[in-house]
Amino acid sequence: MPQWLEQWNRRLAKWLWAVVLLGLIGTLPVIYSRVQTEASAKKVEFVMDYQDLLQMSLTQPNPSAFVQAQLQSLKAAGVTAMAIYESNLTELGLSGEVTVYSASQAALLEGKLATPDDNRTYLLFNKPEDEPTLRPIVEQTFNKAGVEMSDWSVQGRSGMIINLSPEDAAARQMQPNPIEMKSLHDQGFLVVPRLSDRSVPYDDAQAADWINQFKELGVTRIIFDGDAVTGFASQAESNSLKQFANHLKEAGIGVGAIENLKVPQKGLGTLAKLLDYNVVRVHSISEAEMNAAQPTTLVDRFLLAVKDRNIRIIYLNGMAVRDSSKGQITTPVEKIGQALTGDKEENLKGTLERIQDFGFVPGEAHAFSIHKAPAEALWRALAIAGSVALIAIAIGLFIPAILLPVTLIGAIGGAATFVLQSSLLTQALALFVAIASPTVSLVLLIRWFRNKREKGGAVPSSAWGRLGGAILLYIRTSILSVFAVPFVIALLSDITYSLVLQQFRGVSLLHLAPIALVALYAVLYGYGGSVMHNLKTLLKQPITVLWVIIIAIVGAVGMYYLSRTGNSGEATGLELHLRTILEDTFGVRPRTKEFLLGHPIFLVGLFLAFRYRWALVLLVVASVGQLSMVDTFAHIHTPAYLSAIRDLLGLGIGALIGLVGIVVWQVLEALWRLYRPRPQAGR
Repeated sequence: MPQWLEQWNRRLAKWLWAVVLLGLIGTLPVIYSRVQTEASAKKVEFVMDYQDLLQMSLTQPNPSAFVQAQLQSLKAAGVTAMAIYESNLTELGLSGEVTVYSASQAALLEGKLATPDDNRTYLLFNKPEDEPTLRPIVEQTFNKAGVEMSDWSVQGRSGMIINLSPEDAAARQMQPNPIEMKSLHDQGFLVVPRLSDRSVPYDDAQAADWINQFKELGVTRIIFDGDAVTGFASQAESNSLKQFANHLKEAGIGVGAIENLKVPQKGLGTLAKLLDYNVVRVHSISEAEMNAAQPTTLVDRFLLAVKDRNIRIIYLNGMAVRDSSKGQITTPVEKIGQALTGDKEENLKGTLERIQDFGFVPGEAHAFSIHKAPAEALWRALAIAGSVALIAIAIGLFIPAILLPVTLIGAIGGAATFVLQSSLLTQALALFVAIASPTVSLVLLIRWFRNKREKGGAVPSSAWGRLGGAILLYIRTSILSVFAVPFVIALLSDITYSLVLQQFRGVSLLHLAPIALVALYAVLYGYGGSVMHNLKTLLKQPITVLWVIIIAIVGAVGMYYLSRTGNSGEATGLELHLRTILEDTFGVRPRTKEFLLGHPIFLVGLFLAFRYRWALVLLVVASVGQLSMVDTFAHIHTPAYLSAIRDLLGLGIGALIGLVGIVVWQVLEALWRLYRPRPQAGR
């Protein structure tokens, strides 16, 4: 590299660090506004699927009495709302409002012989007082579909004949049962309608009528049923999502977003934007999960959903099952009560009490009030500039000669990110700065050790001196590793990330790139000599069976490591038990890969690196913990203060475990010196 270019790069590097520090300062107002937003909604709503109660009632001798008893039990346990689906003939039958007959069954009622070619649907209304409300709903549904109907009555009970097969008629969707909704409202429950997009084309007048009825019943939130929001299928022809959103806004009704669906509901992001993000995240417990889980498991699951993932609606499902051990049919209602209120006999603290310990209260869920920092555009510009500078520094550490052009290219990209406000560019910048920060911190650490050896700098020789130096480097490097955190928060501060309507991409790359980059730097730069010399030496190494075994082991460990990243990773039973202990002890669970793996190895590796050159390998492994601290904050749906506590706990507990590891090493080293074989004289 020409001397003049080297001098320019050194000066530029100092200016880039200044820009990084200025960018960090600029992120503070944005971070504060996010904390304000996250603290603006503290009520948690527990919703029971009312249709599941109706299904369970079929196993009871008196279904109606069973449903009423369960409603009272659930209300006493803290369930505040009931979810009501769009109705159909099957649901009306479950609620006891109608009875549906096939042609042969209808013939038996009339004392006639069945007609072989008759496969129509025969319907009787069971409650004369409810018929004036329900008949128009049924007639409107089938008239809209162009289906012929005629009156029918048996033994003084009125009904109708529908010119569709029973299977086809049962599949036609109607508005949610207004009689059930009013009954539940009168009993003190909030009503949460479940609407679908199955009625095509979208009928704006019908939607407006339904929403007006919801408003009269005090409905404040709906949750969608199926793979799309209401009006999505007709959006291209009639701009139906905007029409539907306008009706919801006028009624003051928001929507729920169910987390962890295999396929996100279509149109939800667009509708959320039209509603000014009047959206609440929903955590759903399926029927099978509810029946299999123990109350203690449900308590932990509910608590983690509320405090760790910004969930404000817990959606409960259930079904009746045959219990072979008891020889009877059981339902999960009692279990739900235990999970919510606790069980003194089992010394179980209930969900309601647990969430109150963290500042939450049961009640009607509300969307976050979105707070914006004053002069937010300025702070965003500083965050982008700081991110670009940190990325340029990381690249310059590997290839110093290109620092200047990389900085210029980065400046152009940062300007485009600011002007275009592209979510793709913003996410890419957040990913690159998240990779850069732990990479820079560990590369500078390896460079520090290399310079000490090459220039003969003072290195502590005593165990206490090495321990003190290791602790200082542990703290300094960890602080530098989380430089990316404020930038990630500021870049991804939009409410859509907190609501997981958009997600941070590249988690797998974030978990691999810093490890690979630090390992590459350690091999090419960490042991002295020129880069080309180290590269040639590496390429000339013979491939032995031992190397093949090592590569296979590293590959297997890497695959397992990647399988544990993100939300899809599964923990072992022992780890789940350890998580519960940590949660109960600290209230916040530090990440396992940090306090059990990365941080202890890091502190031990620093201690050994003062004496042994091979200890650089441990520093490479320790990059797992450093990058994980940044990744913790990439989970934008987790409150920022909780992520900060998690990182600090990981560092503290990891340091304690690392100190134990250093003591063990010192003992083993002393025993080795004491008992190692000594060469005999004359040999």
